[in-house]
Amino acid sequence: MDPNEPRWPLTGLKVLDLGQIYNGPYAGFLLAHAGADVVKVEPLTGEVLRQRGGGEVPLSFAMLNTNKRGIAIDLKNSAGKSLLIDLACQADVLLENFAPGTMDRLGLGADVLMVANPRLVYASGSGYGLTGPARENLAMDLTVQAVAGVMSVNGAPEGPPLKAGPAICDFVCGVHVYAGIMTALYERSVTGRGRLVEVAMQEAIYPVLTSNIAGLHKNGWKHPERRGNRHPTRSSAPYNVYPTRDGHVAIICVQEAHWHKLLEVVGREDLKEDPRFANQALRGLNEDAVDEVVGVWTRSVTKGEAAGVLRENRVPAAPVRDLVEVTRDAHMHERGMLHIVNHPAMGDVVLPASPLRFSDSPEPALHLEPSVGEHTDQVLADWLGFDGSRISSLRSGRVVT
Repeated sequence: MDPNEPRWPLTGLKVLDLGQIYNGPYAGFLLAHAGADVVKVEPLTGEVLRQRGGGEVPLSFAMLNTNKRGIAIDLKNSAGKSLLIDLACQADVLLENFAPGTMDRLGLGADVLMVANPRLVYASGSGYGLTGPARENLAMDLTVQAVAGVMSVNGAPEGPPLKAGPAICDFVCGVHVYAGIMTALYERSVTGRGRLVEVAMQEAIYPVLTSNIAGLHKNGWKHPERRGNRHPTRSSAPYNVYPTRDGHVAIICVQEAHWHKLLEVVGREDLKEDPRFANQALRGLNEDAVDEVVGVWTRSVTKGEAAGVLRENRVPAAPVRDLVEVTRDAHMHERGMLHIVNHPAMGDVVLPASPLRFSDSPEPALHLEPSVGEHTDQVLADWLGFDGSRISSLRSGRVVT
């Protein structure tokens, strides 16, 4: 290979992706978009997220499984178990996010696969980890948001605890699984041996609560009230979402220069010497007065006008956009993050590439998600050297599809 030719950093890496729904598949997605040969291993009927489509591929499945090849194996069949072990012997990485113990009960746990292939990096993403008293608790993004404290700090002060709109626990965990895999691969490059890597959703999301835990400490270890869109510790203002003529705009000032520029924009330079607003901490304590000053101005303009003039004056601000506006974001389309693709089942859809960018790599490209077992023949031939008759025998025995 020409060393000057553009290449992906993980070219040549072989990955078995047994992920389901969001957590595991997103880690596999990041690996695939970095150039790894990621083979999505599904049951003969397809993984859980695919099945949610009721016979049609859901867009969520398509978004997380581009650039992967697909193979379908019955892992409850003894021949299917043997086949996965054979594939694991050729793999660099195997990732899964089943409930703890699932792979062990199948006879395909880390202890089995890493004996068969000592260089294998076995990565597990789960709700609460592979050890500890909560390991058996069922974990979905909603339930982890609840038990991890996310819901307790989200929402309006007078309302109930509220889940975050996106599936943050699943995806934060998926990113950590990717990070754990890459860390273990670095170690393997030094020692020649793989290792088991595990990430718990509950533990991965905890650092996200940094500001909120700081607020807990500031409040004498008594749970602070929910703050809606305001700063969790009431130590900064403006820090809110403000109404405009056609929606809302988010504004935050973290430096004195931001605050002074904002006052110029809203026509209230007289407040630069107001002792209530002398520094960020005092503005936080007087947040109602700050919000009133800012809100009077924002109500007179559109969200685009507000964001535009604040951007020109180097004040951190952004319009609150809906999902239609986000999927049409010209900036992300130009950078190659978002792609309009004509999907054979769904028509024109917007699919993401990886947010990870690597210099001197080819332009991001999308290959649609595999159908169930679409690349079974290809993968078994490439990885294991199976010929057509052997693959046909496995298929007729309902080991693969």
